Amino acid sequence: MNTEPRRKFGVVVVGVGRAGSVRMRDLQNPHPSSAFLNLIGFVSRRELGSIDGVQQISLEDALSSQEVEVAYICSESSSHEDYIRQFLNAGKHVLVEYPMTLSAAAQELWELAEQKGKVLHEEHVELLMEEFAFLKKEVVGKDLLKGSLLFTAGPLEEERFGFPAFSGISRLTWLVSLFGELSLVSATSQAVSCEERKEDQYMKMTVCLETEKKSPLSWIEEKGPGLKRNRYLSFHFKSGSLENVPNVGVNKNIFLKDQNIFVQKLLGQFSEKELAAEKKRILHCLGLAEEIQKYCCSRK
Repeated sequence: MNTEPRRKFGVVVVGVGRAGSVRMRDLQNPHPSSAFLNLIGFVSRRELGSIDGVQQISLEDALSSQEVEVAYICSESSSHEDYIRQFLNAGKHVLVEYPMTLSAAAQELWELAEQKGKVLHEEHVELLMEEFAFLKKEVVGKDLLKGSLLFTAGPLEEERFGFPAFSGISRLTWLVSLFGELSLVSATSQAVSCEERKEDQYMKMTVCLETEKKSPLSWIEEKGPGLKRNRYLSFHFKSGSLENVPNVGVNKNIFLKDQNIFVQKLLGQFSEKELAAEKKRILHCLGLAEEIQKYCCSRK
């Protein structure tokens, strides 16, 4: 990437939680992609004034400012679709943390982006992790017989982050990226919550999928008090098995790597073929997530 940009794109960060804070840090530090970007300010529902010298601005000002050309949407998932729509309609490029939407409405947003001539980029840092790079090398050219992926973590608010098929879409993205498009066979979801103590929430979603070659894949999301953030996988091939991923090193600067991809898109350095393949994968995963949610809800 050329480190001497002819121009800089003015950026506003919407939402300054964990992801938003990392995005602001990357924008302020000297990196090749950050040289093309200029952090104008941040938008937050909280009154924060400024963070590390960066001024808080209102949503209205961010939308109307000609200085702001790009929005990084790092708010809770339930607000993503509305923010994307507002910023695209205001003529801004958009980078959004996954999931882009909590339904299959992403197609409509992409059409809006194309109509406005703007870049719409959904972050998928899980595809930039060392573990994924290891898995990709391990599974290439192998015939899958069956597989499973279990993810455990602490409780997560469904109202803010969506049904587990959406809040866990990074795991689904791993499976699709490794084994191609998948179809839903069945799904179950159980949620147990204690009204007196809201933090005592337990949820388990079990999804049975199959590959285009009819190989079964199970995907389980289990969240509740005391559960540590962990991924357990088991893939069986004709040539042998893969049980979990060895320690393959620290995931360095994955948000920055994602920003590099976004800037390449802003500069028109991605081919139409690459963009079409990425869009197809994202829409497939979001469509599958919606199908899983409908399947689970219809059986409650």
